[in-house]
Amino acid sequence: MKPSVKPANPNFSSGPCSKRPGYDLAALDTRSLGRSHRAAIGKELLGKACSLTAEILGLPEGYRVGVVPASDTGAVEMALWSLLGPRKVQMFAWESFGEGWVTDVVKQLKLDNVETIKADYGQLPDMGRADPAADVVFTWNGTTSGVKVPDADWIADDREGLTICDATSAVFAMNLPFEKLDVITYSWQKVLGGEGAHGMLILSPRAVERLESYSPPWPLPKIFRMTKGGKLIEGIFRGETINTPSMLCVVDYLDALQWVQDIGGVAATIARAEENLAVIEEFVASREWIHFLAADKTVRSNTSVCLTLDLEADQVKQIVKLLDTEGVAYDIGAYRDAPAGLRIWCGATVSSDDIRALMPWIEWAYNTVRAS
Repeated sequence: MKPSVKPANPNFSSGPCSKRPGYDLAALDTRSLGRSHRAAIGKELLGKACSLTAEILGLPEGYRVGVVPASDTGAVEMALWSLLGPRKVQMFAWESFGEGWVTDVVKQLKLDNVETIKADYGQLPDMGRADPAADVVFTWNGTTSGVKVPDADWIADDREGLTICDATSAVFAMNLPFEKLDVITYSWQKVLGGEGAHGMLILSPRAVERLESYSPPWPLPKIFRMTKGGKLIEGIFRGETINTPSMLCVVDYLDALQWVQDIGGVAATIARAEENLAVIEEFVASREWIHFLAADKTVRSNTSVCLTLDLEADQVKQIVKLLDTEGVAYDIGAYRDAPAGLRIWCGATVSSDDIRALMPWIEWAYNTVRAS
């Protein structure tokens, strides 16, 4: 039978993601709107975005946080183009975004000493092949495959190379061992449900040392430049952004950070994502027609949960459309390069009650499409 209870919030898109529970646009502090981001109030708010991020995440001493252009993509590109070159590079990829970074390094930067280690969708490559002498580039969570790195035991404490981690759908939802990560990037619109166009770049002291001791042989666009006269431009990490940010997006991000603090910090946001995943795991375990793309539970994402169904690809598309038409789930089709299926965002801003309400609708849609 057709379920009678619908999710109160049907937004299960994985980016931009659902706004936090209780979000109210009218509650944002809009004093900075219409003002220069270089005015005192603009610098204050941008600086707070950096410092409050470091505080909530519990970053190690000496780590720097900056707001940079072009979302997580821009933050990753800044790191790749500014830091790579002096050492062998290892690229770990198991889904579309990791593949994108491989393309940048191999076909755009055209580095010679590059080793690419890949796995198919739903699998994780052998992270144990990481070379402590090499610079390592990887995503912590494969947003389009639902596969995460379970730990950082494979990263040597005495490594010589840098670890560059695209953590956009992992930070605030998974335990990240920051002391083993030299570059961490993410965007506001993932786990915190913030607005797009801005990226966050976190650098360890080892990454700063590389920036100040190495100059790439290729020209760097202005929005990538983090040094001047061989020294780090510290202002970037105090809120003096390289290009003009949206102050409305900044105060929206600060609202999300305040919410994280109010509910108990990162431990609470991780717990919310884990609870959401558990609801889906219980549902899948009792049904033979639906499966996790990540069959191995130890590498299963608790944010971008990817599922496959015992249906043809066009039938899966019918399910996605049917759920959208019913107003119970928006934007849950699998990523275009991934195997046909569903992708349900389960990050911290999504409530477990909405996930519970969604699952019977998926079963109803499956039965409806299969019978048609």
